[in-house]
Amino acid sequence: MTDYDPVSKLGALVRTAVRGAFGEGYADVDPAVRPSEHADLQADVALGLARRLKKAPRAVAQELAGALSTAAPDFVAAIDIAGAGFLNVTVRTSWLAEACSSLLADERARVPLAESIDTVVIDYSSPNIAKEMHVGHLRSTVIGDALVRVLERRGHRVVRQNHLGDCDEVAAREVELGELGSFYRAARAKFESDPAFAERSRQRVVALQSGDPETLTRWKTFVSLSLRYLETLYAKLDVRLVRADVCGESFYNPRLLPLAAELRGNGRAVLSDGALCFFPQGFRNKEGEPMPLILQKSDQGFGYAMTDLAALRYRLHELHATRILVVVGAPQSQHLSMIFEAARELGWLTDAARVEHVAFGSVLGADKRVLKTRAGETVRLVDLLDEAVARAAAVVSERSIDLSEDERSVVARIVGIGSVKYADLSCDVDRMVSFEGNTAGYLQYAYARIRSLFRKAGLSFDAHHAPVSPVEPEERALALTLLGFGRAVAQVEASLEPHKLTAYLYAVATSFTTFYERCPVLKSATQASRLSLAKLTALTLEDGLGLLGISVPSRM
Repeated sequence: MTDYDPVSKLGALVRTAVRGAFGEGYADVDPAVRPSEHADLQADVALGLARRLKKAPRAVAQELAGALSTAAPDFVAAIDIAGAGFLNVTVRTSWLAEACSSLLADERARVPLAESIDTVVIDYSSPNIAKEMHVGHLRSTVIGDALVRVLERRGHRVVRQNHLGDCDEVAAREVELGELGSFYRAARAKFESDPAFAERSRQRVVALQSGDPETLTRWKTFVSLSLRYLETLYAKLDVRLVRADVCGESFYNPRLLPLAAELRGNGRAVLSDGALCFFPQGFRNKEGEPMPLILQKSDQGFGYAMTDLAALRYRLHELHATRILVVVGAPQSQHLSMIFEAARELGWLTDAARVEHVAFGSVLGADKRVLKTRAGETVRLVDLLDEAVARAAAVVSERSIDLSEDERSVVARIVGIGSVKYADLSCDVDRMVSFEGNTAGYLQYAYARIRSLFRKAGLSFDAHHAPVSPVEPEERALALTLLGFGRAVAQVEASLEPHKLTAYLYAVATSFTTFYERCPVLKSATQASRLSLAKLTALTLEDGLGLLGISVPSRM
């Protein structure tokens, strides 16, 4: 619970009232609190309690209303009982005013620290060397980056891990490296059509995993070129991954042989058709036979399962993770479930640590199919970003006639990149570059509009610190929404679903639009208060979008 979130506060007060009225035997009651059209908040608790108490719901609601009014006179202004026993609660204006002013004065109050601090290792992005990033890498990258920002803001110690695919059988061949995309496509075609080439590639991976000097020298060339390309793209996306966060498959090579010997020695892994396998409990194929994790193939090369096990143990035992997040597509669910189960059976995962798969689907276009070029190829990520910026530039050029060319260029980049990331995080890529609806542009425009208000008033945005007094219904509705920011961030922390934050920010922007249209700001006797409410809106939008890795322009 945050100190200034009315939903969380009312929920805690209702739980206290239930225990006070009916005893500690009802401490497990969890009231459903939500905004109400008939008051500020509505608590649904009496119906469930009535069945347990064998009383009429309205009688239970009456007892709770009395207990609430007595216990929280500074918070509760009025309580009405609706229907079969719903509690409709009106919050005191003085409490709303104090809470809003507190959030304006203290950035940390908007998002309090978590009660329990974890060491969180987040595995995300994870492209392959010698292969250009495409739209399929977008989701892992932006979801992972948003989770990093949210968890850091909540006070957790976050360790970023870019599990680079740098032991690829195709990329391991000694083909002269040209442009990454064309190189990889040519090598892949040769790998699939030339059995001798494919076998040499597999043996090159075995040599790389065993530390062959010549192979290592050639491999470093691929990695260096790929990292340079990735750094440019990450900078363009404004994600926090840097070279120091790269911990690719090759990092675990020295650990693979010892781990294989350990698992074989203690009998947890066995030979099956010449391959070293681990059979985690609970996994069977269509024929009902146990499914294996293939740790070491018959050619002595190690598979993804061995690397993933080594990575999991490294993060638990050497990075001392108490929470591990693997941000990768849903098709990897079964593989990861088998890896996690193997780790539990080996005793690596205990009550002190948990590991979670943050799954997601493919990036789809308006036709609900995976985004492809006209030639049928997967869209390159850099091309998607460039197109978004170009489309944003056209929109900005039409709307922002008072901006210079340089300013329009900056705004177009902020809106274009932000639109791609927001659309992906909110699971809606159909309307990326737009200033209407649930889009980054709509939220960014709301922020810029507020900054414009201060310029028109001739006041400093940063220096404005007037008290908030939300009296009108639209003011109160906006204040109540703004006070839920900390809860929204905490929900993302718990659920690992950034779209919940995009939904909250959209609610903030729409509530502000209603307030702006119905409550004059600059020509009001309460100008100072309304400007403070607008400022808190801007700070919330800026803060929330920042947690999603999206910037805001002060002018549009």
